[in-house]
Amino acid sequence: MKTLLAALALTCLSSLAQAQSCAVQASDKKLNGAAKTSFLTKCEKDAGAACDKQAADKKLAGAAKASFTKKCVSDAAGG
Repeated sequence: MKTLLAALALTCLSSLAQAQSCAVQASDKKLNGAAKTSFLTKCEKDAGAACDKQAADKKLAGAAKASFTKKCVSDAAGG
């Protein structure tokens, strides 16, 4: 049980770090226009891959996986 809680906490923290990285890094880098769009697109793609891995680790499938991944990517993008 402790291992499960630790894994869940790490997942939440990594999601939070990812969320900050997309929106905050774009701002920190003072990106605008096409450069910002390109950066955010890549960040969302990377977040999608990380979220897919998290869903696989949780053994999610079907609608549960789709819902989890959608929320995870949205949170990671800063939305």
